[in-house]
Amino acid sequence: MGCEMRILIGDDNSETRDMLKSMLIKWGYDVVLANDGNEAWQVLQQNDPPPLAILDRVMPGMDGVTLCRKVRENLNVRPIYLLVLTGLGSEEEIVEGLRAGADDYVTKPFSFEELKARIQVGVRMVQLQLALKDRIKELEEALARVKRLEGLLPICYYCKRICDDQKNWHLIEMYIAEHSEAEFSHVICPECNEKIVKPEIDQFKSQRKTGSFYKADKDLREK
Repeated sequence: MGCEMRILIGDDNSETRDMLKSMLIKWGYDVVLANDGNEAWQVLQQNDPPPLAILDRVMPGMDGVTLCRKVRENLNVRPIYLLVLTGLGSEEEIVEGLRAGADDYVTKPFSFEELKARIQVGVRMVQLQLALKDRIKELEEALARVKRLEGLLPICYYCKRICDDQKNWHLIEMYIAEHSEAEFSHVICPECNEKIVKPEIDQFKSQRKTGSFYKADKDLREK
């Protein structure tokens, strides 16, 4: 599978733990093991915890439901997809776990194909969360760059250059391009087209008719 994602297995039963480890490695995941709820909680409090955890519903020290609740209540733990294994398949038990913060439940005995499919759902959710986190970071950085343009900017009344904090003067388009995501495409506005461009074109046409343009060009080449 080669998805390069770490998954925590929290289970006090060594046979179940080893079986899950073997299958997850076969499916291409990196595995982190915890022998009980307390050990699983220690792993999940690390700076870079596994983004997906498979937790047994009944464990010594801290059961899976309590562990889910602590993960959701602890702001220092980053979002983690929590899948709970349980031999207690009653509706009340499942609702309790989901309310505590579990993302999904798998009832024992389960098939490997079902477990694999549910893990794949969790992986997709984790990947979406990470992509969203990266996107939010990009937007925050872009907003920070835009905010740098706020405040009073000294601009020359004549040439329209902008003075920065080091008293250096910059062309307005260069300054804005360096301090934001904006890019410039030079065009001619309707007002300048009427006041400047059209008169210049008319003058050029007039000079062509009178021959003064060619005379001026010839004099310039002879020089």
